[in-house]
Amino acid sequence: MSAIEQFTQAMMGDGLPAPETIHAGGKLHRFSTSGARSDDSGWYVLHDDGDIAAGAYGCWRTGLSKTWCSKREDAMTPAERDAHRDRMRAVRAQRLADTAQRQKQAAQAAAQRWQAAQAVAGHDYLKTKGVHAYGLKVEGDGLLIPMRDTAGVLHSLQVIAPDGSKRFQPGGRVKGCYHGIGKPAGVLVVCEGYATGASIHEATGLAVAVAFNAGNLLEVAQALHAKYPALRLVLAADDDWRTDGNPGMAKASEAARTVGGDLAVPVFPDGREGKDTDFNDLHRLAGLEAVKACIEAAAQETPAFVKSAGPAFPPLDDDAGDPAEWDEPVPLPVELPPVAAFDADLLPEALRGWVADIAERMQCPPDFTAVGALVALSSLIGARAVVAPKERDDWRVVPNLWGLVVGRPGVMKSPALSEVLKPLHRLEAGEREQFAAAHAAWELDCKVAGMADEANERQAKSFATKDPAKARALLQPTEQPAEPVMRRYVVNDATVEKLADLLTGNPWGLLVYRDELHGLLCSMDRQGQEGARGFYLTGYDGNQGHAVDRIGRGESYVPRVCLAMLGGIQPGKVQSYVREAVAGGAGDDGLLQRFGLAVWPDVAREWRKVDRWPDTPAKQAAWAVFERLGQLAPAGEDEPQEWRFDSEAQALYWEWAEPFENEIRGDDLHPALVSHLAKYRKLIPALALIFALVDTPDGGGVIHARELARALDWGDYLRTHAERLYAAAVVPETAGAAALLEKIKAGKLVDGDGVLLEAFTPREVVKKGWAGLAVNDAARKATDVLVDYGWLCREVMKSDDARGRGRPSMRYLVHPGLLKGGAA
Repeated sequence: MSAIEQFTQAMMGDGLPAPETIHAGGKLHRFSTSGARSDDSGWYVLHDDGDIAAGAYGCWRTGLSKTWCSKREDAMTPAERDAHRDRMRAVRAQRLADTAQRQKQAAQAAAQRWQAAQAVAGHDYLKTKGVHAYGLKVEGDGLLIPMRDTAGVLHSLQVIAPDGSKRFQPGGRVKGCYHGIGKPAGVLVVCEGYATGASIHEATGLAVAVAFNAGNLLEVAQALHAKYPALRLVLAADDDWRTDGNPGMAKASEAARTVGGDLAVPVFPDGREGKDTDFNDLHRLAGLEAVKACIEAAAQETPAFVKSAGPAFPPLDDDAGDPAEWDEPVPLPVELPPVAAFDADLLPEALRGWVADIAERMQCPPDFTAVGALVALSSLIGARAVVAPKERDDWRVVPNLWGLVVGRPGVMKSPALSEVLKPLHRLEAGEREQFAAAHAAWELDCKVAGMADEANERQAKSFATKDPAKARALLQPTEQPAEPVMRRYVVNDATVEKLADLLTGNPWGLLVYRDELHGLLCSMDRQGQEGARGFYLTGYDGNQGHAVDRIGRGESYVPRVCLAMLGGIQPGKVQSYVREAVAGGAGDDGLLQRFGLAVWPDVAREWRKVDRWPDTPAKQAAWAVFERLGQLAPAGEDEPQEWRFDSEAQALYWEWAEPFENEIRGDDLHPALVSHLAKYRKLIPALALIFALVDTPDGGGVIHARELARALDWGDYLRTHAERLYAAAVVPETAGAAALLEKIKAGKLVDGDGVLLEAFTPREVVKKGWAGLAVNDAARKATDVLVDYGWLCREVMKSDDARGRGRPSMRYLVHPGLLKGGAA
């Protein structure tokens, strides 16, 4: 594969719609990432000269920024590594130049918008905040706030909607820009937001510089201090007391200390609400006098910050130096272990072509369609046939299987499963037609029986006095015909109570199909759902009864609960669920481990154009198997067919079972994986029975060695996928760290105003709600791992404010290479 092809694949793998033509040569190119002609938010640089190709790409709109190299840096020679770093420096220089160009264009667009905007006559945001407009304009329903530098040059705009949501001019400069309210006369206050600044100005009459976010306080304070060295600067902090590390206080304190200014903190009365953090909140809660008192009492002492042991990084500013000057961070271990690719020979020949055809036309892994097909067939067999794995034992295995396909959104999980379930839906449609006719006939029979009863009653009246015995005989009720029951094949969304009712009428089994299984799994983890969880656990066995005793519903009993289950789930959700399921408690009872047909395949990044008709002969051959198994009958009214291994298959079974049983009894495997593999005691014989029923339905109840061998091959294949599935439990911290590092690299770790965070707390990560990082413990573990590998640096913050409030907290500095696009 050429360097351009590899580079294109890498771009597409990170979600960028790569342009049709990639130009090498080391120059920065822009392209559209949204399809709009006017959009040029995408960018890339590719060097293909020399032995090693390298480049970078990203999107200004989303914040994505990635570097790429055709060779791993740890595999390079010293000369190659130096050349690669030179290229990355050149790429960085081009990006900085392009950023300057974009900011210039944004400034021009901002000037045009500002010129065309109207004067403020009133705005819902100002009314909500209780402040006036100072130097603002409106554009439609948006409130425009100009963003200027100390020379008065307009660089960008902040737009505030009536509901308070804020956004900046795309591509516009933020650092060092502010909006001024009033004229400074000895004192100048610097704060974060407009409403905060307006409240301070109205309370004190002092001039205010609005810096727009906490990360910009230092830049603005330094710029103003450089231009007006005689002014006394007061940094008015937002007291983000609910956020770990209190970034509002920390950033304001840092700026005050750097420029020798004072720190003003809002002091709320006892009636403080949980959401109150800034001076505008204080204004609306306690009045302007409370704001004035806090500004006048600005503390002279500012918080001190003491770094803990860890990698030494310089100040996080634009002059921090090139990333090459710092210790290179160590790559994280590979998060997911490799899995075996699906081999078409794993399937019986009657299914092989159909499964492959669907996967090829849908551009999805064949693993998805293969698993879906096997689970669907297992639901048709249900408890109608069982296998006796041991030659002289009464242990019987019901072949109902549970399948789980893992894949990120957009890899065609749901369409693939829907396609392989079409034969079941066709069978159910036919059953509905037959049931409708049978039910209509039954209703007529019931009417006839009712009419017969009425006629007998009239006749009995004439015999009531003459022949009472004959009258009593005539009044005996006519035997009513039994109401027909429709056979069901697939259930999508049913309560446990309804599912129990359906199984009473379908005692040999059903398929439960959920497009997204995560919701079902999590619902059964909740308190009060122990009964539902127990019902599903029983349903996996396929041959056990289930009694329900409820006040109000009375008693009910399902003689046989036999459920096959199938669904999809996203990687992030399954990793989160695996961690919780194997950590003990409600999720550690083997529910997840029952998904023996769990596959998590690698997805091809290269999309191919496939536009052809389905393979009709292959489809007909596969659907014929479904039709035949749909008519499978048990041996008796309540007795399933019994299948056994022939002598060769029995010997092969023991050849597998003995080392398998010894392995899962050892201490070498993670307990979660052991619990999963233990279910292979059912999975392997069940698969062998399914293959026998597909290949040799007239085999007289005998399973041959070739069918068991195919089942054992499935076991080897599925084990690799199980190891990937439970890797989240084996190395959860590394998985979380990799996820967090990916978010940082993609520019996703930003504050509320969309500004990239140079330092953060675990709580700020939790608030993002990212999969696997949505709880404090997970976020802290992830950050600690990134510190160990040199991607982050710890910083301990000690609060010494005038109120003596606060306690030491921890935040994490981001490696400068990540901030500047230089760390691979």
